[in-house]
Amino acid sequence: METEQENLCISKDDESSESAFHCSACHDDQDWSCANPIRGRAKTRSLSASPALGSTKEFRRTRSLHGPCPVTTFGPKACMLQNPKTIMHIQDPASQRLTWNKPPKSVLVIKKIRDASLLQPFKELCVYLTEENNMIVYVEKKVLEDPAIVNDDNFGPVKKKFCTFREDYDDISNQIDFIICLGGDGTLLYASSLFQGSVPPVMAFHLGSLGFLTPFNFENFQSQVTQVIEGNAALVLRSRLKVKVVKEHREKKTLIQNGIEENGVISTSLEMEMGKQIMQYQVLNEVVVDRGPSSYLSNVDVFLDGHLITTVQGDGVIVSTPTGSTAYAAAAGASMIHPNVPAIMITPICPHSLSFRPIVVPAGVELKIMLSPDARNTAWVSFDGRKRQEVCHGDSISITTSCYPLPSICFRDPVSDWFESLAECLHWNVRKKQNHFAVEEEF
Repeated sequence: METEQENLCISKDDESSESAFHCSACHDDQDWSCANPIRGRAKTRSLSASPALGSTKEFRRTRSLHGPCPVTTFGPKACMLQNPKTIMHIQDPASQRLTWNKPPKSVLVIKKIRDASLLQPFKELCVYLTEENNMIVYVEKKVLEDPAIVNDDNFGPVKKKFCTFREDYDDISNQIDFIICLGGDGTLLYASSLFQGSVPPVMAFHLGSLGFLTPFNFENFQSQVTQVIEGNAALVLRSRLKVKVVKEHREKKTLIQNGIEENGVISTSLEMEMGKQIMQYQVLNEVVVDRGPSSYLSNVDVFLDGHLITTVQGDGVIVSTPTGSTAYAAAAGASMIHPNVPAIMITPICPHSLSFRPIVVPAGVELKIMLSPDARNTAWVSFDGRKRQEVCHGDSISITTSCYPLPSICFRDPVSDWFESLAECLHWNVRKKQNHFAVEEEF
């Protein structure tokens, strides 16, 4: 281990409950200041960590057995409630609680679309938030285009108070204090995709088909939402994957000088670097690399911290978070990992080898997936089931643990909620009990 692999910023006042501890070596794109506490809102509108003040030294996380220290400020106003009795720098996950620097004023309501059964709960929740709590409600524009909402005259006055946005067009990352999801697990994944940096706290109501990640029932939503607004609710930090896809340009390459092409147009949608396209994603469940429509086996090389560890020959490979371990990875035969465990799981999909078992590697390592040089066909990659795209020879997919977890609000606590979801949603270890032996009477 190098001496500078972990640079912790420690407050001078050890007795202060406001002290917070940072990992300054999260990755090459995060810089930290020892004078910058976790609490408080950054003055600049930036989703990444603030650069070090008074110092130009940049820190890079070295290869470590520990994952990156997550950013524990969630959106503009929420942060982790510090435990004044804690001795360790990292809080016990069971003691993770939500608090607010300032009372929350804006809430993003995400509703599962094309589901008529959610219209009434959606209306009741929005009326409660706007009229009872005087909150600013953000709703995606396509949600309000539902005919049942458009034709409801009674809902018109409330609808006029909404702030609307469009995915991939409007940036709301610094305007949302917390999120409420109405639907199934897909709504939580969608909420994660909207925030590529710091994610506000998420409160998910079970109104979908599975509901493994949505612990709240809607019957008593008023008291539950009020409790969250008042703060001091249990949290589970669901780690995400930071994914970087580097693609070779397949079309005619243009000369790029100082970031400007020959025609004078500056490329803003994709980074241009030496004739390559670079795209980044934050993934909550899993990255799936598969063979796509091809009838041939996929043939991809998997590197860990620059070393080739294996070649996957089969239908593909799943790289998942602990949260994603109960999704596609579990269906492919992987173990189920609690969200508080800092880990990355690698699971083959129908491997062409009986000894290829799923493995768990430490959070923070860097995985790289590329097509094998002798691969017969290309591969396809998707991120939480979205943004599906083709991977060709020369392209690469880099995966590591993100510094920006998704703070999911618990109904009870992280352990109880997880095991209850295992039992109710996945029917984990549910079987008819074995009969006991009859006790024979002794004479």
